[in-house]
Amino acid sequence: MLMPKRTKFRRPHRVSYEGKAKGRNEILNGDYALIAQEGAWITNRQIEAARIAMTRHMKRLGKVWINIFPHLAKTKKPLEVRMGSGKGAPDHWVAVVKEGKVMFEVNGVTDEIAKEALRLASHKLPIKTKIVKRGEQA
Repeated sequence: MLMPKRTKFRRPHRVSYEGKAKGRNEILNGDYALIAQEGAWITNRQIEAARIAMTRHMKRLGKVWINIFPHLAKTKKPLEVRMGSGKGAPDHWVAVVKEGKVMFEVNGVTDEIAKEALRLASHKLPIKTKIVKRGEQA
């Protein structure tokens, strides 16, 4: 699973995923990319599931770039605990993805394989996505 090697001592506030992505909103490495069409928190498990779906379909040919990383810790209090007494312990890690962010890029396989691999990856994610070829994005 993806997670930071080390973090500072504080538990973070919720970061908004509203609005458009400022950076990493154009294809830089691959020929095809999966672009977010809405904002959301993407968990480390969802990123890993999408990666596995892509690489399995590509039969480990070509190259995959993952352009999102789960830096944000989400906390959770244990079940049946009363209100108050501080914030809960870190439970899982999420990546903040805004609209227009290039999440995954693929290169080194045929067009049909790349499109199908990205389609399979999009089914593992909780947001609407778009598959775009380099030079065709709008």
